[in-house]
Amino acid sequence: MPFLKVICLFFRALLVPKMALAPENLALRQQLAVIQRTGKRPRIYGRDRFFWVCLSRIWKGWQSVLTIVQPETVARWHRAGFRLYWRWKSRRGKPGRPNVQAEIRALIRQMFCDNPTWGAPRIQSELQLLGYEVAMSTVAKYMLHRRKPPSATWRSFLDNHAGQIVAIDFFTVPTATFRILFGFIALAHLRRRIVHFNVTAYPTAQWTAQQIVEAFPYDQAPRYLLRDRDGVYGKWFQKRVKGMGMGIEEVIIAPRSPWQNPYADRIIGSIRRECLDHMIVLNEQHFYRILAEYFCYYNESRAHLSLERNSPLPREVEPPRKGKVVAKSYLGGLHHR
Repeated sequence: MPFLKVICLFFRALLVPKMALAPENLALRQQLAVIQRTGKRPRIYGRDRFFWVCLSRIWKGWQSVLTIVQPETVARWHRAGFRLYWRWKSRRGKPGRPNVQAEIRALIRQMFCDNPTWGAPRIQSELQLLGYEVAMSTVAKYMLHRRKPPSATWRSFLDNHAGQIVAIDFFTVPTATFRILFGFIALAHLRRRIVHFNVTAYPTAQWTAQQIVEAFPYDQAPRYLLRDRDGVYGKWFQKRVKGMGMGIEEVIIAPRSPWQNPYADRIIGSIRRECLDHMIVLNEQHFYRILAEYFCYYNESRAHLSLERNSPLPREVEPPRKGKVVAKSYLGGLHHR
């Protein structure tokens, strides 16, 4: 050691208090112990790393006396010890941030899908009303993320307008004498209810327009009238509907596209499968009576899956305590309630 450095250390030892020299002496002694233990090329063990990490936390001048390793090495040991500590503290079975239950995650996604205009605050409020205490960040984390702005679903859009839509259509049936009769129906979309029907052997535009007048007296007219492009809906029909003064707007489907008038097409299929395919029509009066009885059953008794398993004119639930279950027949026993 150079003589000048020895003189500096001597005077420093005289001037600096002993308590301030204690950490420095401890650090020097530890390094000497490492060198004596391992030889010229020191080998650092875990206890040595632990010593220097602790010393760097309690003494600011530790870097001035460190010679066997670089200060960056001690900092790296400290980071490694920090990771080990939190790995031990976060091991399974110990307290920590609890996992979000699968039921809550599924509920968040369901609310988000069912309500496309809702954000995280609305969903969190709804969860609180259901008794789930969930943080806003948790709701935002498990929400599905969409790229486009929120929009109502087609089902919601149609449900909101169903009360203002009525569909009309014709269907045919052969009689026992091989004549062709035409049946006319007007179907309200809201509850799939038949609001008007009639039969004829010679449908014309005048006759069809009169059916609209009879179906919607006073202020009961719908906002939209859905129909196909049949020639029977000619200029006379269009002029009469417009002249009713109720603001009815005709919505005409594309050519050869019955699926664009699905409810009317579906009810005609039900009429055939559940009624007309099981009997022979004799004449117009017979055809009218058959449809009248079937539509009475259809509107008041027939359960629909799309109407929550109820009829177009809702039925009350009748529990067994009200009495014995009896059957009421329709169409000669073809259907029962």
